[in-house]
Amino acid sequence: MPLIELVLTLIVVGVILWLINRFIPMQSTIKKILNAVVIIIVVIWLLNSFGIISGFDNIRIG
Repeated sequence: MPLIELVLTLIVVGVILWLINRFIPMQSTIKKILNAVVIIIVVIWLLNSFGIISGFDNIRIG
């Protein structure tokens, strides 16, 4: 995956997370959990994209 696509994907995910945190009213604990889950998923995706971990290639959603 080209670097530009990685950066654009990170920007899109960041903006979506910011919009959810800013405009959807929810408790702060739920926001913290949501932020943590999104960050963990993005970190795993980045590690997989750079080839540091490769065990998630066979997992398909949908």
